[in-house]
Amino acid sequence: MYAFIEGQVCEKANGSLVLLAAGVGWQLSCSNNTLQAAPAQGETMRCYTVLNVRDDAMELYGFATKEEKQMFLQLTSVSGVGAKTALGLLGAMPLRDLNLAILLGDVNAMSRAPGIGKKTAQRIALELKEKVTQADVSLQAEGGAGAAPVMAGQADHVMEAIEALTALGYSAMEARNAVSKVKDQSDKAEELIRLALRNMAGI
Repeated sequence: MYAFIEGQVCEKANGSLVLLAAGVGWQLSCSNNTLQAAPAQGETMRCYTVLNVRDDAMELYGFATKEEKQMFLQLTSVSGVGAKTALGLLGAMPLRDLNLAILLGDVNAMSRAPGIGKKTAQRIALELKEKVTQADVSLQAEGGAGAAPVMAGQADHVMEAIEALTALGYSAMEARNAVSKVKDQSDKAEELIRLALRNMAGI
């Protein structure tokens, strides 16, 4: 119903943001990443929105980027993942790291978020891994500044290894599965490529 709301930042509180637009104060539930991206009070911000209508309430969610909004919609499409859980996961790590965690099936990274157990993390990885691409990770290389990087330092060399394997002719699924099995054994792309190739060869 609402694609986005653009207005003056009036309030920033834990988990919510109030924008003044067209004489109305719109209260938006947000992730920590969106709150951190919000400018100071009195400045203008555009929030991409999702309206959730339930029998007992109408809730409006706001996101600093279209990409975060899309991930929210994907997360809430997973069985057992509600809006609150999705916002908690979005706020627990930069969006790029969340995409990478889903791509690699990194249950441990996702389960560090509040309200996310290992079973829920496994379900998210299983249901969304085909919807997340390497491009989603690469496009957000600069995203999530200021958020706690759950996978800090891993993303670049892991993605470089995956991209190198696909360049060698392996499918994206084969490459990410191979790298996910060895990603904790080295912080260098070259070594991850070597280990992944050995693993696929059964050596």
